[in-house]
Amino acid sequence: MRINFRLLSLGLLLSVTALLLGFATPSPTLPDPLPSGPAEQRWVDSVFTSLSPDQRLGQFFMVAAYSNREKAHIDRIERLVRNQNIGGVMFLQGGPRRQALLTNRLQAAAKVPLLIATDAEWGLDMRLDSTMHYAKEMTLGAMDDDKIVYQMGRDLARKLRALGIHINFAPVVDVNSNPSNPVIGNRSFGEDQNRVAALSVQYVRGLQDQRVIAVAKHFPGHGDTDTDSHKALPVVNTDLARLEKVDLVPFQKSFEAGALGVMVAHLYIPLFDTTNAKTTTLSKALVTGLLQEKMGFKGLIFTDALNMRSVSKLYKDGELDAMALAAGNDVLLFSEDVPAALTRIKEAVERGHLDQADLDARIKKILRAKYWAGLNRYRPINLGQLRDSLNQPGSRVLAQTIFEHAVTVVKNEDKLLPFQRLDTLRIAAITIGTQAEGPYATIFNKYQAGPVYAVPDRYAPDSTFSRIRSRLGDANVVVVSLHQMNNTPGHNYGLGDGALKFLKELQADPKRKTVVVAMGNAYGLKYLESARTLVCGYEDHYPAQIVVPQVLFGALPARGKLPVTVSEAMKAGTGIATADLHRLRYAAPEREGLDSKVMSQIDHIALESIVTAATPGCQVLIAKNGTVVFDQSYGYGTYDQSQPVTSSTLYDLASVTKVAGTLQAIMYLKDQGKLNLDEKVATYLPEMQRTNKRLMTVRDVLLHQAGLKPGIPTWERTVQAGTLKPAYYSTLRTEDFPNEVAPGEYSIKAADDSVWAWTLRSQLLPKVKGKYPVEYSDLSFIIMKRLSEKLLGQPLVDFLPKEFYKPLGLSTMTYNPLTRFPKSCIAPTEKDTYYRREQLQGTVHDQTAALVGGVGGHAGLFATANDLAVLMQMNLQNGRYGGTTFFQSPVVTEFSRPQVAGNKRGLGWDRGDPSKPEGPTSHLAPASTFGHTGFTGTCVWLDPDNQILYVFLSNRVYPDAGNIKLRTYNIRTRIQEVVYKAMAQHQPERASSTAGGQ
Repeated sequence: MRINFRLLSLGLLLSVTALLLGFATPSPTLPDPLPSGPAEQRWVDSVFTSLSPDQRLGQFFMVAAYSNREKAHIDRIERLVRNQNIGGVMFLQGGPRRQALLTNRLQAAAKVPLLIATDAEWGLDMRLDSTMHYAKEMTLGAMDDDKIVYQMGRDLARKLRALGIHINFAPVVDVNSNPSNPVIGNRSFGEDQNRVAALSVQYVRGLQDQRVIAVAKHFPGHGDTDTDSHKALPVVNTDLARLEKVDLVPFQKSFEAGALGVMVAHLYIPLFDTTNAKTTTLSKALVTGLLQEKMGFKGLIFTDALNMRSVSKLYKDGELDAMALAAGNDVLLFSEDVPAALTRIKEAVERGHLDQADLDARIKKILRAKYWAGLNRYRPINLGQLRDSLNQPGSRVLAQTIFEHAVTVVKNEDKLLPFQRLDTLRIAAITIGTQAEGPYATIFNKYQAGPVYAVPDRYAPDSTFSRIRSRLGDANVVVVSLHQMNNTPGHNYGLGDGALKFLKELQADPKRKTVVVAMGNAYGLKYLESARTLVCGYEDHYPAQIVVPQVLFGALPARGKLPVTVSEAMKAGTGIATADLHRLRYAAPEREGLDSKVMSQIDHIALESIVTAATPGCQVLIAKNGTVVFDQSYGYGTYDQSQPVTSSTLYDLASVTKVAGTLQAIMYLKDQGKLNLDEKVATYLPEMQRTNKRLMTVRDVLLHQAGLKPGIPTWERTVQAGTLKPAYYSTLRTEDFPNEVAPGEYSIKAADDSVWAWTLRSQLLPKVKGKYPVEYSDLSFIIMKRLSEKLLGQPLVDFLPKEFYKPLGLSTMTYNPLTRFPKSCIAPTEKDTYYRREQLQGTVHDQTAALVGGVGGHAGLFATANDLAVLMQMNLQNGRYGGTTFFQSPVVTEFSRPQVAGNKRGLGWDRGDPSKPEGPTSHLAPASTFGHTGFTGTCVWLDPDNQILYVFLSNRVYPDAGNIKLRTYNIRTRIQEVVYKAMAQHQPERASSTAGGQ
């Protein structure tokens, strides 16, 4: 086949003339985006003159390379670099290190440094394994903050530069006006041309501010098609008015913003077609007439891949390449036969169909782009720094931030979202298309520990869904999340018929309300339109999976809006804003200004505690500004390593019970005006008026300065010669012996009264200079429990769950956990050889608390680190959490501050003392820090100055309470110290100003 350039040129000339006359808008005057200074000109001229005519022509070609292919492929690419002097390489599949090695090899073989390109629209993971994903453009289009697109472009560009890449074939600036488009879909920012334009500009600037050439594609607009251009040539029946007012708007704005590159699409647009060269890639009317002359674009013009079958099947032997150059393209992408193409190009020059001077000018334009990219100072990729450069923690924060601004509440007809009163909602979660133990379910269970039922197969039979439905029990809310959706309109976007039928059945159930979450393409929502509560997560990657549950529960507000029209009821712009209920959020340390590399030192300290047998295992949780930035479990429940510690493991909180239990009730009573701190305790408990404790005030008791002894004999009185006295214990639970001391051992009903009587009769400490000394005492909280239950009119074991734990969603915080959980969920404590004579697991370690049935004012609570953190975050927020106000006044601030000179303690709260290195907190923690420690190896500390919450749970008393290594090695305080070091050492990642090759 011989190309008739003369006939082609005549037809194209007529098309150009007609087209240019048809546009109402005058041609813009755009500056040349490429450099043109003296230094640049000298370099370009020197390189150009050093090349032979054939070597110059090689600069037009950019071939595809794969770092995961065989040696023959790599050798072929290297031959093209050496022999044909090709100008660049476009990398497709492979891995980052393999690609870096190959890039260095090819650059070493090149006479002129190569432009390296890739297709990384949503991140390097579009092409490379072991790399991160940001978000697709539909997700970006849903966000409420355009600046985040700039941040993504900039952050991605830094990774591209680290990998030796100079060109990103992004952004897609197509206006996606056709829901049936199989190629663009969620690769477009949306259907509104002005919105697409604004976001395209942000993406372009983000890339190019870090010296990566942005390539706007697919010119003149691939949005209104329903054919895959990789397989057949799509037809776009547009007219001049639509083209100018819709499709070209984002391109024009991108050019005005300085985009250095544009890619021409493989389309058939009859508007331009006056010859047999149907594809726009080969249309001089479009590439030269419209793009360059009418729109004034002066940057690099890339063809779309010339191997795409919609075009390549029509031509052979390099014809396509020569025709693309004749149309006005600069870079021939994915040429199938470079030597043949060079032959055809030279023939066209000889026959006068291609002008040599024009080709030379375009070759110099390519060299100018290389200068802009820093290839005049080329340096090989630094392989030693590559891993760190591609895995910056701040990038993960950015990816999560995108979804925090994009997740869209599309419908909220029952006003269910965000979930608020967790004590009235019985929520069951069902995941379709993923496993139950994934990140979505993990975060979901941080807020509500209801069941998560998984249906991994999206196309499961009806019987599978029937079984799930039969297990929902009394759940009054069911959240169904749809995972692993796809982008294929013809296959319902991956939504199986069985799943859709199941959803309709759930929605018809009058006993339950259903929330539907689509973790995929927004166009798929049209199959979910009957849902009354509908959420779009857009994608199913990790950041989306951890953000969506946080939006459901109000830890994050919903901000997104649909970027496309799904149906008449769900148009572009639909999006319901929801409240921020200030529940704990979950993100990487950098989200709150902490350095994750420094934070990783916690791993070493925690593992040290296990290796040195300071404790067999532990949980560590750190929150900053209401965001959990560190939540790890280490080791095992025992030293035989039979049961690993997980985030679901319950620990005996020991004396942390004082502040997590009894003190919450005391603060509640003060907040309600039912308790006067300066009143005598005897006023509330008249039985104290006849004792040596008649003058002590509530304040003094809470400050541990009322003269109470640290402890008194309690359980010891019930044991004789190592044997439990029958008067106090029975091996059977009866009405007279209801209190479980240990499995199979029950104490007398009056045990609590007996302990109270012994407390009342206890001696006081001697005064020093007329005052009682500050002496920490369990008796203080035995008294406070009695007082609070008197004023509340109910036991703490009933009051606390009703008023605090259930509304907060604390599913594990409980007394006597064996009534609700199997032993395997609970870390064991001491092997008791002197009282209960058994290995304790799920039975409170504190002997006095055990004697009274596990509910002591000073001990008895069990919980996970996350549940304890939720309660303490509520305290750090002065009683406000999850949309509920637990304290009307700033009572926590009142109780946590120092009260009297010479006593560092708050009211019930312990406090750190930075001046004393042996204190319970790190010396880096400010004096305002308050919290408590527990005998079993636990602590919780709240820093209101820096809004830091620190939880450490362990069972250091297993198997022997005499083990003091946790304190000897300062494990808890050293971990806390790391947090402050991470805060002090964190420096925001700075954009590189280097203009060099890598």
